[in-house]
Amino acid sequence: MPCYNSTVVNANLDDVWEALRSFHDLGWASGVITQVDVVGDVPDGEVGARRILNDAFHETLRSLDDANHEFTYSIDDGPGPVARDAVNNYVGQVRAFSVTDGDATFVEWISDYESADPGAVQEFCDPIYHALLQALKAHFA
Repeated sequence: MPCYNSTVVNANLDDVWEALRSFHDLGWASGVITQVDVVGDVPDGEVGARRILNDAFHETLRSLDDANHEFTYSIDDGPGPVARDAVNNYVGQVRAFSVTDGDATFVEWISDYESADPGAVQEFCDPIYHALLQALKAHFA
């Protein structure tokens, strides 16, 4: 049971993608992400870059595709239903697309995972992704 959230941001694709593509800088997510700790020495934007969000979510960048405006990441450990002993193979994907009817960007945030309680993971993650997308919209308002 994957998580799925999407929104339309009133800004052009290049500007939205420039904000989203930075794995180590989530300044656009103020109020949702209050702390980003860079882990290791793999630079931002390179596969293998790691971070800890809000002193809770341990994540690794798995792919970054500037041409298609998408990246994937794994949650390697976290609180509750996304803890390493509660979920396996958690992969999130963020994709951005130009809206052809105006100067806007469609953004979708999808995650897939294996869990004995997939509903609990979805109930936990969906509100976080919704809040992140709302913060992204507000950043460009």
